[in-house]
Amino acid sequence: MDRLELVAACPMGLEAIVAREVRDLGYEEVKVDNGKISFMGDALAICRANLWLRTADRIQIKLGAFKATTFDELFEGTKALPWSDLIPGHAEFPVQGRSHKSQLSSVPACQGIVKKAVVEKMKQRYQTDWFPENGPRYVIEVSLLNDIATLTLDTTGSSLHKRGYRKLVTEAPLKETMAAAMVLLSRWRPGRPLHDPFCGSGTIPIEAAMIGWNLAPGLRRSFDAEAWEVVPKTLWEQARDEAFDLVRDDEPLDIFGSDIDEEAIRVALAAAKGAGLSGEITFHEQPVSKWKPEGDYGCLITNPPYGERLGTSGEADKVIRQLGSIFRSHETWSAFILSPDKQFEHHFGKPSDKKRKLFNGRIECALHQYMGPLPPRVRTE
Repeated sequence: MDRLELVAACPMGLEAIVAREVRDLGYEEVKVDNGKISFMGDALAICRANLWLRTADRIQIKLGAFKATTFDELFEGTKALPWSDLIPGHAEFPVQGRSHKSQLSSVPACQGIVKKAVVEKMKQRYQTDWFPENGPRYVIEVSLLNDIATLTLDTTGSSLHKRGYRKLVTEAPLKETMAAAMVLLSRWRPGRPLHDPFCGSGTIPIEAAMIGWNLAPGLRRSFDAEAWEVVPKTLWEQARDEAFDLVRDDEPLDIFGSDIDEEAIRVALAAAKGAGLSGEITFHEQPVSKWKPEGDYGCLITNPPYGERLGTSGEADKVIRQLGSIFRSHETWSAFILSPDKQFEHHFGKPSDKKRKLFNGRIECALHQYMGPLPPRVRTE
């Protein structure tokens, strides 16, 4: 387990951000591909990546990749991989799959072939014809793309966006991974105000506070690989101890979230408490028309409601016009606004300095970026 090829799966559009996060953890052999980042690491890297990556969905171990245009090729290629070096005889090992632009297009059939091949490989090691599958969970994924089969083991379990702090949700919550990406792209740092006037369940303010205090997003949850023999518990303890030592909870935070929905504010307050940030973020029930940015060089980071969420596109257009009017009167502020509306800039009343295509779930959006001035540097004598 000294040298593994690890894969950080992520939403389309966030690859560069995930790659930067991986490099910040100290891993240099990074390869960027559509929807995933590959890098080399050891068993400790599995722990650190799961605990620290804010914008990835899951961390996988790549077992191998090979051409597979027939079921025989898929079976033999899978069987040749070192499954029994990682998976114990009592493990549960379900197979998940997906196929795109490949001759082997039946995902259930491919899953069945892979399962059979892994069982045959494990029979050789454990000298048995039956596996109880009542132990730790090792999820195998077979991914076929352009007739190349890639086989991985998932170390994460529930997606990394499930931080563990949010027990209640609003009708259309923004994923924590996307919220974190928006904050990371904003250049925001503690010492600058951060406001979200459409905060919903509070995801953007909470993720910002976690970034501001350097809180590892995975500290409050568990992972499938914590039960694996090949990733010793001592490594998880080491990674968690490192994360706790790096917390900067003495940083003052000026983070504010508001929403017109009283229930959303209740959910946001509960989530902030679950994240250990109760009292560090100000949440307030109010319409966007009453939003009053305070301070200079602040960041507006938000995911405004649109027609499907508000009921009518006319209502959505109105609140965007109100938001734009308020924002334009605060020249030192920056704004990072996620919207699927092709007419967003028209309603907001100002063209974006930069747009970045992102996917909020299955919805194609643009992150409209309005780059205000950075705070002046403070001279130190």
